[in-house]
Amino acid sequence: METALIVRGRISNARHIELDEAVPGVDGEVEVALRRVSASEQPGTVDVLELIAACAPGTRSKAAIDRQVAEERVLP
Repeated sequence: METALIVRGRISNARHIELDEAVPGVDGEVEVALRRVSASEQPGTVDVLELIAACAPGTRSKAAIDRQVAEERVLP
């Protein structure tokens, strides 16, 4: 079974595709399958829940957080 490579790029005109990275070790004829990339899949965008899950857990206690919230709610 062959392994498929996924490389991002963009179509520059009806007959040309510009790849974002080099594809070493691939010579000769290839078959290209195109799939439009949605905005959420674009490089540089991150799913918020994935970002939160990747963060290290906090070190403050619930009491310390509750105390800070109570202090911030006090009107001047």
